[in-house]
Amino acid sequence: MSGPNLVPVREAHRLDEAALSAYLADRLPDFDPADLEILQFEGGQSNPTYMLKSAGRRYVLRKKPPGKLLPSAHMVEREYRFIAGLADTDVPVAPARLLCEDAGIIGTAFYVMDYVEGRVLTDPTLPGLGPDERRATYDELNRVMAALHSVDFTAAGLADMGKATDYMARQIARWSKQYEATKTHEIPAMDQLIAWLPANIPADDSVSIAHGDYRIANVIYHPTEPKILAVLDWELATIGHPLADFAYNAMFYSLPAGDEGFPGLGGIDLGALSVPTEEEYVAAYCRRTGRDGIDDWPFYKAFAMFRLAAILQGVYHRGITGNASSERAKVVGARASLLAELGWKQISGN
Repeated sequence: MSGPNLVPVREAHRLDEAALSAYLADRLPDFDPADLEILQFEGGQSNPTYMLKSAGRRYVLRKKPPGKLLPSAHMVEREYRFIAGLADTDVPVAPARLLCEDAGIIGTAFYVMDYVEGRVLTDPTLPGLGPDERRATYDELNRVMAALHSVDFTAAGLADMGKATDYMARQIARWSKQYEATKTHEIPAMDQLIAWLPANIPADDSVSIAHGDYRIANVIYHPTEPKILAVLDWELATIGHPLADFAYNAMFYSLPAGDEGFPGLGGIDLGALSVPTEEEYVAAYCRRTGRDGIDDWPFYKAFAMFRLAAILQGVYHRGITGNASSERAKVVGARASLLAELGWKQISGN
């Protein structure tokens, strides 16, 4: 459990404070350009994120990282669209303030939203919480996931944020290509997944908003209650397949506990922690979304792990070339092999 880990702005991510202050002066409520303090959130692997303090108010700024970027990566514009579009739904999000697509202000596009006070729970074992609190915390994570997949994305003005057909095929092709573009070493399990997944896509063609990175470390809980106040990190959000999105969320059941890069609940006595089992978690989601179970669950889990492995390979590549937004990028990115092997295990059984 932790609050925001704020550090001085890293040299590689410094902003033109004068230009930013001038831009925000008449665009944010109660903003005083003469009273601006900027700190950086440490821990994210993708888009540099900053705390802006001015005149007693706090805001969060998210921008693209510096340097040459992969096509369609680090799309802060997408993040802003989803946060703004979900404002009047059952999905809790931080109030969005503005989007600046003019790279001339601070070097890249960026957006600003309100800072939400609460808890970020980074350890899936939820140390420090009682048994009832742990169960309620995971049930709330499940509830908000189901709420997201139940949003009428057309009514929310988000229908143009992704294609409603062939999501799985397009995603497998996309992440295969991005993996190859950032490949630094051989991962045999990735080669096996890249060959197997497109030939075994399930017939289910459900469509919903897909967050793309929905996990316990990407939500803000109420300071004292098992209630989510805001879902964070919408960079990968799209119109996609709810079961692929849910499988990614449920991946914590397979990831090893205590892993420095991407911890999960693998090998933990869930009953002793009073954490729902994977079967219970899936059943709760199905109940909330009106599903009678999930066919081809191993496929969706394998796909989620393959996709994360491709993402982490990109993080690793940026880490070794010095263009990642966290010093932990090398540690996290090195988990690409582990994820690929776990993914292949879902469908091969060994």
